Amino acid sequence: MNALVKGGRTNTLGFVIRLLGGIPFLFIGYRLYGVEEMGRFASAVVVVELFALICALGEKRGLAQRLTLGSKVDGQKRVNLVFDGMLASLIISSIVVLLLAFFPYPIFPNGMSGRYDILIIGAIPAFALTEILLAAQAYRFDIATTVRARAVVEPWTRSFAVVAFFFIPTLRDGGVALAYLVSIYAALAAAAWPFFRTYGPPRAWRPRPRYLIQMIGKALPLAGADVIERGTRLIDVFILGLSASPTAVGIYYFAKEVASLPQKLKTSFEPVLSPVITKNLKTGDFSAIAKQVRQVGFWIVALQLGIALSLAIPGEAVMGLGGPAIVGGTGALALLLVAEAVASMAVVSEGVLVYIAKKRNLAISTGVIALQIAMTVGLIMLVERLGLDDGFKAAGAATALLIALGISSVVKALLLKKLLGAPVGNLRMALVWATGAAVIVGQIAILLPEWLELAIGIPAILAAYGWVIWTKGFGPEDRVLFRKSKKVAESDGKARAQENAAEPPGS
Repeated sequence: MNALVKGGRTNTLGFVIRLLGGIPFLFIGYRLYGVEEMGRFASAVVVVELFALICALGEKRGLAQRLTLGSKVDGQKRVNLVFDGMLASLIISSIVVLLLAFFPYPIFPNGMSGRYDILIIGAIPAFALTEILLAAQAYRFDIATTVRARAVVEPWTRSFAVVAFFFIPTLRDGGVALAYLVSIYAALAAAAWPFFRTYGPPRAWRPRPRYLIQMIGKALPLAGADVIERGTRLIDVFILGLSASPTAVGIYYFAKEVASLPQKLKTSFEPVLSPVITKNLKTGDFSAIAKQVRQVGFWIVALQLGIALSLAIPGEAVMGLGGPAIVGGTGALALLLVAEAVASMAVVSEGVLVYIAKKRNLAISTGVIALQIAMTVGLIMLVERLGLDDGFKAAGAATALLIALGISSVVKALLLKKLLGAPVGNLRMALVWATGAAVIVGQIAILLPEWLELAIGIPAILAAYGWVIWTKGFGPEDRVLFRKSKKVAESDGKARAQENAAEPPGS
């Protein structure tokens, strides 16, 4: 629990930094390049990230499990286990990049904005390798590297690069895609440097084709879970790209990126949750796992709900940051923000299910995403038949996501409760009171001019929500997330000392 507190606290700060770095990219991208080009970029990036997760082979969770089994597996040291995963990922990535180079239609269903757009497929191997390196660092409870790579280097590099490429005439047409590509490789560099300092170079390592094939086979359920979990957040953009104009995709993508800000809060705990869970599974301590799920689940939903309310209530002003053309996506933004809060239980439950019920978890996730695809297509067709505008298409896709994530949360929580033999719910009555306070303050905030609504209204909504949730919902165990007391610091030190003492020499 101390590890969870420390990791969550560190990465929650990283979330704030990422928020500050991510918004400039959206604002600058939409203002400089326009809604249509950003829509084409959105269609491309969702496919790239899905393929990158496939190529990561589920190592975000699977690596923690392999490392927990011991410092040596088949005579290999821990760093060699990481290199096995990296080599397998590079092999799969090379095949995928080659296929997409010859058949780029899935990435660009509405065409390319410039000749450099195709280079975005080069982000796939870098994205996958970064996931593996960050998972290796998370196993050692190093969450600061994830913060630096994903919350500082990646978004800020993207924001600066998108401006730089705009003012280079020969690269302007592909500026958004190139900025994304540069930011992914910058994040890879930020992850690789601390990894080599922590683990060092491989020792007597050599590729073993038979072992790699076995490892890839075992990784498929984890990779499938990662892809499907992420796919529920991306498939709607892909379907819109196939069935709607680039403008509609651009509107939805802006709302989706804003809504993803509270969703990224789950990454505050996910990297360190995996090794904590695997170590408790090794000892068979199911009650401790259930407690961690309840605790972390409440932390995530409490933080997500506060962020969601502060962005949804002044939604028109938030969407207006991208220009008047995308204000019609305000309804979609509100639905997406609610969906992310609803999804919190599914996210935490899956963090355990991928280890103790891989096939059942994968079956549930597959059913949920199939339902989401069917509902998304059906609602878009209904909007077209009714002759409504692109904003309603975006709202239809958001509605399908909300329903799918709600069903996923309920089903996975019930399954986990049955398997652990203990309750895993993350809801508390204080969430209702805090929401009420935020809504009351928000109704006053929306009466202000737009710039005041953003500058004063959002902090005021957060403050009202935060005060109620802190006083009515957070107990002593919850409050250590935000307060580094001497006692917690000493506990962290003891836990780290025990972890280091358990490491065999040279590992």
